[in-house]
Amino acid sequence: MPEIIVKFGEKVIERVVTEKERISIGRTSDNDIVLDNRGVSRKHAQIEFSEQGALIIDNDSLNGTFVNHRKVNEHYLQDQDTITIGKFDLVYNREAQPAKKMSDMEGTMVLSTRRQKELVVRDQQDKEVAAELGGSVLVAMAGNKKKFRLAEETTTLGKSEFVNVPVHGFWVSKLQAKVVREGDSFTIVNVGHGGKTKVNGEAINTATLKNGDIVEVGKSVFRFIEG
Repeated sequence: MPEIIVKFGEKVIERVVTEKERISIGRTSDNDIVLDNRGVSRKHAQIEFSEQGALIIDNDSLNGTFVNHRKVNEHYLQDQDTITIGKFDLVYNREAQPAKKMSDMEGTMVLSTRRQKELVVRDQQDKEVAAELGGSVLVAMAGNKKKFRLAEETTTLGKSEFVNVPVHGFWVSKLQAKVVREGDSFTIVNVGHGGKTKVNGEAINTATLKNGDIVEVGKSVFRFIEG
């Protein structure tokens, strides 16, 4: 059964499991998932479950709904996607756990937190970068912040002069990793020395990239922007 893990910072607030075809998310107690924060609208968003998957729909909320740092109106969720609403993160997966409720508050307040502002600004900047390069991109986090468009079926990373994305590090292989494109999905695969390819701080063999993921190959760090 689908599960939503509600987090505030690093703290898990609740785990919501459902067999319903639709669940509502908002500030008031008549919602299935109640987020007790004035930056959350009364009926902020909803998730619809069907054979096509889990579709999150923003209900024209004042502060918006984000999936993996990208502002959305409607979006089909993938396993482990992170939904950001107000000051809360909601992680979507399929593990069953008990659910519980939270309390009401009156009135919707426009968030002025640094995090909310950063989300909105980053989302706009990411869309401009993706539009400029015409697709999904790896952006270097240091130096001149060079951008590498993931236009080919396979994009290679390593120390060889023949790779698409050059990286640094003493133990990095000439061909350390590759990003494989399948339709709109991008999977990064470690093919060189073990432990030298990481996504969001964790060493991987393979991982499906999501918007905003931090990719480390050796000492080179990139951020993945989904086109």
